[in-house]
Amino acid sequence: MNKQTPQAPNLDGLDRRAAEVFPGRVVRKDLVRQVKVGANVPVYVLEFLLGKYCASDDPAAIATGLEVVNQTLRENFIRPDEAEKAKADLKRRGQHRLIDKVDVRLVASEDRFWAHLTNFGDKYVHVPDEVVYRYDRLLQGGVWSQLDLLYNAEDDEATRRPFYIRVLKPIQVAAFDMDDYVAGRARFGRDDWLDLVVRSIGLEPAHYDLRGKLIALTRLIPMVERNYNLIELGPWGTGKSFVYRESNPNSILISGGKVTVAQLFVNLSTGRVGLLGTWDTVAFDEVAGLELSDPTVVNMLKDYMESGSFARGKDEVPAEASLVFVGNTSKPHQELVRSAHLFADLPKAMIDPAFLDRLHYYLPGWEVPKLEERLFTDHFGFVSDYFAEALRQLRKQSHVRAIDADFALGSHLSARDEKAVRKTTSGLLKILHPHGEWSHGELREYLEFALEGRRRVKEQLKKLAAHDYAKTAFSYVERDTGREIWVEVPEQPEELERLEAEEAGVRIDATVTPGAATVAFEGPGPASVAELIAQGESSRVEFKQTARVNLATKQRDQVIEQMVVKSVAGFLNAHGGTLLIGIEDSGQVFGIEKDLKTLGQKQNIDGFELWLTSLLDNALGPTAVSNLSVTFEPFPDGTVCRIDVQPGKSPTYVRGGKNDADLYVRLNNSTRLLNVADAVEYVRSRWR
Repeated sequence: MNKQTPQAPNLDGLDRRAAEVFPGRVVRKDLVRQVKVGANVPVYVLEFLLGKYCASDDPAAIATGLEVVNQTLRENFIRPDEAEKAKADLKRRGQHRLIDKVDVRLVASEDRFWAHLTNFGDKYVHVPDEVVYRYDRLLQGGVWSQLDLLYNAEDDEATRRPFYIRVLKPIQVAAFDMDDYVAGRARFGRDDWLDLVVRSIGLEPAHYDLRGKLIALTRLIPMVERNYNLIELGPWGTGKSFVYRESNPNSILISGGKVTVAQLFVNLSTGRVGLLGTWDTVAFDEVAGLELSDPTVVNMLKDYMESGSFARGKDEVPAEASLVFVGNTSKPHQELVRSAHLFADLPKAMIDPAFLDRLHYYLPGWEVPKLEERLFTDHFGFVSDYFAEALRQLRKQSHVRAIDADFALGSHLSARDEKAVRKTTSGLLKILHPHGEWSHGELREYLEFALEGRRRVKEQLKKLAAHDYAKTAFSYVERDTGREIWVEVPEQPEELERLEAEEAGVRIDATVTPGAATVAFEGPGPASVAELIAQGESSRVEFKQTARVNLATKQRDQVIEQMVVKSVAGFLNAHGGTLLIGIEDSGQVFGIEKDLKTLGQKQNIDGFELWLTSLLDNALGPTAVSNLSVTFEPFPDGTVCRIDVQPGKSPTYVRGGKNDADLYVRLNNSTRLLNVADAVEYVRSRWR
């Protein structure tokens, strides 16, 4: 057979640096596609071979390596229709080396393990117990392996089972040095490393903007972040399941069909732990067609997605597997947003707010282009099993507190929202900054991206259970400037929010500039604190759990204090309202007692009112404070501070620490900072 002579690669600077910094760990991705034609094996299996024989930028060396790879596939990889011929060859030779997918089961009646070789086509292959115990994933869906088979028909049972596994080696990286990986990363800028990672999953970054690259990389977060729950729904043909099926030996893909408790958690009859206790990532493909054997599956998934463990039998089993749900949408996403919700294509049992609330990120599959030849890269990327091992090792690290030094999360984020945002940000940092260094601007990009994906989940939950999930105005605060920035989802524009408000019977103030609508309810507001709590938050009512104390750090936090200032300013600049301090988002009374303990020598109501008045006076000015009324009301669970705010007769600005001033306005059920253009137009129309 003639030796293949591949076209000389069109190497760029990133290719040369990748080959220099990671010798033997990168491979040309076009070679993978070239070899894969006619070889029905996962990409990481091919790259295992290409990484051994073709990790070079010399066309002659690559040609020689390709011949070795093809010869190995010809001699060791068999197609299912060649199974009988392979068995005959094995009988004639006595032993043979194969590349095949091997899964193992225990036959209790015989007290022994039997291996099933997928392409070889035999379900009763002898496998040593020590091999099974060393590679327990053989018991959970199987592993592609290089194995030496023996044929021995002499010493066997009455039923002839002559095939024996002598040596088995799972196809995965033999050794991985995290220090080398981290040191290599330090030799790349962020954008170059981002492009190298995108090429490593087979795509050419030149065809994607930053957002497109981040969306592609989000599919990797479940592989690098423990107990991460991701959903991606969108049109067909965008490669949603590729990375879970082909490129990572630590992930398993379940395509449709019935899912059982025993399969996922524990089989009580055998005591065998299921997929969640064995794999790093368990992905469900074609999730719309998923059959859940009984309601117990969803209930146990809910518990697992929240706690990272599951109870089955007598024991609580901890696990670290991340969950991924991918599938196609039946309608354009714009239509789903307006007429139903973005979870409409899930099985009915999964359209459960308590289940959906455990999802950390909704990846907008409709933004991913359908895969075409031009989108695939012809450049170097990491060998898949090497990169998969890097991601696996990085699962041991965590950057969930990374944002705390620079940013604080807004008041609308619940504990689950905050957990989701932190885990997404942590995952992106581990993928893109394994050396632990990043800039303020880069961290902001990841934080906003994380907030958007979690808000997409929350917006759909609001449609399913509006009372429980009303708070969707996601924001973050810059600690150095005190500015609060809101993060939107592209498919949920403000115009759509106003339409939904009108459909719900809410009157829109037409004098407000587009993009900054103020919602006002008809009729007088309730008088008592209890009635306000019962009504819930709205354009005229807001809850704050504390006014000074950060409950995470248990310390006084100026960011928390500034949120009170901004809320009061928002009411002053809109139509007035009431701020209740000491009320949780759920409406439960929390009290201001923890705030009182931070007031030094005057830890009582008078001291709190004196501090509050001084805070608002310094930030908003005496004219604004004259429009406020501060009262206190005791409840069994604590004391609530009530601030009634009359609309201002002129704009009220929040004074910053750098001689700047910001205009905040109460819009719907959140307080928003207006940009300069909107602020000018708002002031002109509001106080004309």
